[in-house]
Amino acid sequence: MKESARKFAEREAGTQLRLVGLKDLVQRELREFVVSAGMSALGVLLEEERTALCGQRYEHQSGRRAHRGGHVPGELVMGGRRVSVKRPRARSVDGDELRLPSWEEFSLVDPLHERALTQMIVGVSTRKYERSLEPVAATVKTRGTSKSTVSRRFIEITEEQMRELFQRRLDELDLIAIMLDGVNIAEHVIVVALGVDTNGQKHVLGIREGATENAATCTALLTDLRSRGMSTDKTTLFVLDGGKALRKAVVDVFGERAKIQRCQAHKLRNVLDQLPDYMRPTVKSTMQQAYACNNVVHARKLLQNLSRTLGKDHPSAAGSLDEGLEETLTVMAMRLSKPLERFLSTTNAVENLIGSVRDIGHCVKRWRDADMIVRWTATAVLEAGSKFRRISGYKDVPNLVRVLRGHETIALEQNIA
Repeated sequence: MKESARKFAEREAGTQLRLVGLKDLVQRELREFVVSAGMSALGVLLEEERTALCGQRYEHQSGRRAHRGGHVPGELVMGGRRVSVKRPRARSVDGDELRLPSWEEFSLVDPLHERALTQMIVGVSTRKYERSLEPVAATVKTRGTSKSTVSRRFIEITEEQMRELFQRRLDELDLIAIMLDGVNIAEHVIVVALGVDTNGQKHVLGIREGATENAATCTALLTDLRSRGMSTDKTTLFVLDGGKALRKAVVDVFGERAKIQRCQAHKLRNVLDQLPDYMRPTVKSTMQQAYACNNVVHARKLLQNLSRTLGKDHPSAAGSLDEGLEETLTVMAMRLSKPLERFLSTTNAVENLIGSVRDIGHCVKRWRDADMIVRWTATAVLEAGSKFRRISGYKDVPNLVRVLRGHETIALEQNIA
């Protein structure tokens, strides 16, 4: 009985192995068939177009306008690589080369740059690019998959995207909020600007590279945005982390028309980092309770009481909490819907954008220079920006606009007085 069971198991295992081998064979042969059929169909199409120019082969034509000229080696793009294809030739009776429409169309389209960009974005290194492509039949001659070739393509398309980002006009954007934050890459800092318009749509506005997240770098970024059409003559909400450089840059460029919201998440982390572990849960709960309030007066009292409690034994934590406390409650005082208030009270949206820079750049082993860092960053933020959706609480954006315009009216009346 045991012997029969063993033989049955062996037969089953053998059957499974044969099926796996058959599956691989079918997949390989099907792929080769598809490639072969596609190449044949292309050949038929090109020959039909040559026949339209030259007439049927071996057929006498009194008014012949063109003659066949055999075939010459050519290349087209297929599956992320260049493949060799024999191109049929046609010549006019005067000896001029005639172009076949399909060949011209296929040759003008160069999807290799886009394919290289896509592969890099999903984390495929240039060394592994060829392995990431679908294999083709051994009879098909290919090229264009070497590390140097793929790197060159990627550099070309990322330089193009960098220029697109730096030259993008902002005149038509009716911005109500701008978020600023920085990311450290190697020995450089990239400051990223994310805008929100009156429709609740997010937009990547620009990036700026600097040695540190200082006022000069931030001012240069905002000045660049202004030169590309961003309006600075109306009140705008700025959501910033705890850095003083960003705040100074915003005030220098926008003056009294800037409403500052300090990121509550950054403030929470900064305070907790200066406390012993056993105190962190209680302090965190109190600060979160304050930031979740519906009443800005009550929230302010909770934070001020917490600061007094911390002041004696942990003055650094208390000082961090007091610094910019009012600006952590700017949006709360506007009495917006909770979803919109939560969105505008932190820099999480721009941090998520920066997270895409880290995700895409994780496969880079060595950052060669600032230009490389800027190219990769521009590519990452544009890729992330292509998937943007409207912000949480976008239906309450008109209320935010009303509050900001009211601030403009008050400021104007004060200036006149």
